[in-house]
Amino acid sequence: MHVVFIVIGGVMLPSSIALAQTTLPRADSDAAFKAAGFTEHSGQWRACDDPGTAGYAPGAIESVADVNGDGLPEAVITESSSFCHGAAGVGYALVSKSGSGRWRLMSEGSGVLGFLTTKGADGWPDIQIGGPGFCFPVERWNGREYARVRFEYDGKPCRPAN
Repeated sequence: MHVVFIVIGGVMLPSSIALAQTTLPRADSDAAFKAAGFTEHSGQWRACDDPGTAGYAPGAIESVADVNGDGLPEAVITESSSFCHGAAGVGYALVSKSGSGRWRLMSEGSGVLGFLTTKGADGWPDIQIGGPGFCFPVERWNGREYARVRFEYDGKPCRPAN
């Protein structure tokens, strides 16, 4: 099977994932950042306590899409900092809006988030967390949380060097 990916704001999405919208209204944006654990400081959303390193970039909503097919938006939020995220240099948070209007943190960590075509519970796509090297963790939604299920590179199983 051939899968076409699109990249939006540095986040890799299979072309089968419908884009709900490209931006969020201010109230949703603020709620999404808060659900991801960010706080607003002088007009910037921050999750990490970077002391002001040159490579720091505050929180940004990189993509908005309906990744699980429920008709409601999910957002990928990123923040760049090698101080906070090591060699990956970037952290991500995946948040989802519920039918009640509340935002919920689904997954967070260091690395670059990519959505795969394989799926876990409730239609949630597996996620791959990219970073330095050539073997990346893949996590699957089990109904409660995203949990690691394998490692892969370019769609093939691999073993991390550690």
